[in-house]
Amino acid sequence: MIRKFNVLALSFAATLPAFAMDAAQSEAKQIVPLVNGETLYVFKDGKMAKANQFGSTVFLEQGEVVQSADGQKISTVGNEVARLDVMGRKGHEN
Repeated sequence: MIRKFNVLALSFAATLPAFAMDAAQSEAKQIVPLVNGETLYVFKDGKMAKANQFGSTVFLEQGEVVQSADGQKISTVGNEVARLDVMGRKGHEN
């Protein structure tokens, strides 16, 4: 019984990052997968934010050059860490 519960809990925990960024995906104008598994979010105002391969918000330096999964190099504009973090937390408050 406990083993079944543990399997259920682990399978649910694995799906949380997929739901955590729903708000960010709907707000972003473009979502660009990066080479190292990270994701670049381009918002409607042209500013950008980055999430790591686990879905956590990552600091993005102004003018940092990142490479997309298809090999394109992108110079970043803005560092919308707080914006992406708030969107990632939407719907997860107690």
